Amino acid sequence: MSVKRAARQLLELYPDRFTTDFSQNRKILDELLEVESKPLKNKIAGYLTSLLRQKVD
Repeated sequence: MSVKRAARQLLELYPDRFTTDFSQNRKILDELLEVESKPLKNKIAGYLTSLLRQKVD
């Protein structure tokens, strides 16, 4: 599964859980997913953060 697809699906399922704060999104991903790869988790959290920042602007 791609980073972008995973991030968009997570936003659809949990629209109220994520924020524009990268570190908080990483903690939320720890609760929701079991991602073995730290770089993959960081990429998903980063893309979620950028999507939410685009919505705010």
